[in-house]
Amino acid sequence: MSPPRSPSPPAALPPSLSSVQIPNLPNSAYYIPSFLTSPEESFLLHKVLSAPQPTWRHLSHRRLQAHPSPLTPQNILLDIAGKGLPDWLREPVISRLRSIPVEVATSSDGDIEDATTEGQHTEDQDNGKRDDIFAPSPHTSPNHVLINEYHPGQGIHAHEDGDAYFPLVCTVSLGSHTVLDVVRKGVGEPHSGGWRILQEPRSLLITTGEMYTGCLHGIAGVEVDEGLNEQGIVNWGLLGDRGEYAEGWKRRGTRISLTYRDVVRVKKVGKAFGGLMR
Repeated sequence: MSPPRSPSPPAALPPSLSSVQIPNLPNSAYYIPSFLTSPEESFLLHKVLSAPQPTWRHLSHRRLQAHPSPLTPQNILLDIAGKGLPDWLREPVISRLRSIPVEVATSSDGDIEDATTEGQHTEDQDNGKRDDIFAPSPHTSPNHVLINEYHPGQGIHAHEDGDAYFPLVCTVSLGSHTVLDVVRKGVGEPHSGGWRILQEPRSLLITTGEMYTGCLHGIAGVEVDEGLNEQGIVNWGLLGDRGEYAEGWKRRGTRISLTYRDVVRVKKVGKAFGGLMR
């Protein structure tokens, strides 16, 4: 049984997406430190950690869940009887993602660009409305969530998310911080150069455009993150509580990441077919 969801004020969203763009990175990456409230984080952690064991897929260095289902080997999401994402993964995260004030237009490759640069305005902008960040994606909303659990000392190798998804990734961190290592493709492993992004608990990291298509990202398998300062962390000025990292190092706890994406290829199948896939 889920714990009661304590009433709490909604997390404060930034005045605009551009106000939380991470500096000195390839376009485009954005960081919101307090995307969730503490009660919301506690509720989501309970839902994730109380999931039945068959829900988890165990890898050599971590375990994960895929909702509403894993992708097929052909990178297709099976829509089994219109099941979709469970409600607890939808709210409040998706509505809040789509409520982030976006004063810009998003191109087909995922880059978020100033709509006024070319002197062009969309009809919605002329009417005083704003597109949300998922408006250009094929299904105009996330349809897939990958949940990863990282214990201290666990990480993930440098990788790219690939063309199975629309080039827009929204990652929510629960329980503990981590440091994401980013490097341009062809440069080498992230820990040998590039940029380091500190992700606080309850934070949101958005990556699109060149950050999605032109870079690799990974997490070093360490128990303690060091070099946590203005010189070593590219989003230092956007952190919600720099005092937590004032000593320049921080021991990791267990972190749960929720990665929201829009899978490009979706195939509708009946419930009976879905049962055979289990």
